[in-house]
Amino acid sequence: METIQKDKVKIDLGRIKLDGILTVPPSPKGIVVFSHGSGSSHLSPRNSYIAGKLNSHKFATLLFDLLTEGEDIQFKNRFDIELLTDRLLQVSEWLKDQAATIDLPLGFFGASTGAASALRASALMGEKVEAVVSKGGRPDMAGSVYLTKVTAPTLLLVGGKDDVVLSLNQKALHEMNCTKELKIIPGAGHLFAEPHTLERVAVLASLWFDKFLN
Repeated sequence: METIQKDKVKIDLGRIKLDGILTVPPSPKGIVVFSHGSGSSHLSPRNSYIAGKLNSHKFATLLFDLLTEGEDIQFKNRFDIELLTDRLLQVSEWLKDQAATIDLPLGFFGASTGAASALRASALMGEKVEAVVSKGGRPDMAGSVYLTKVTAPTLLLVGGKDDVVLSLNQKALHEMNCTKELKIIPGAGHLFAEPHTLERVAVLASLWFDKFLN
């Protein structure tokens, strides 16, 4: 029986190298690249949990550090959407040179500020990105100009107790012209730390990618 291949990777972008974990199940249907939120990393337990669920649905996943250790020390870099978007674009190109992922359809999963970079990168890449999921995201930080240009089917997941972020997601949803959906997770706060809420996120994300990244 074939097993899931899970590798620690050094993503060489020339001037810098970024740490990541690339997981590839047998006969993957596509690859989902994670763009984490401020202060997080490729070791995020919540993103790792969701990635594991996606792996069980036959999707490859890449969790990686958007910033180097030196860059992360500078707090402003964590909210530099232009910089984070550029990293996502470069890493997406890097995947095209990897034997295991060279031909796989591409999707993004963004959390918090990472959702802004995922949506902006999606707008810039057009049809090269086939699906996007945002968890507790800040799509507003992508900017209205970019939101209107997103073509990938996009699912926005927001906690029912995350009032401010819910309002921002509703506004962003109105600005987007692609196939789109906003789902509220009852009882969940911004971090989805409440019982079973993260499990619900994983289920909805898997269903979305099953539908559009295939």
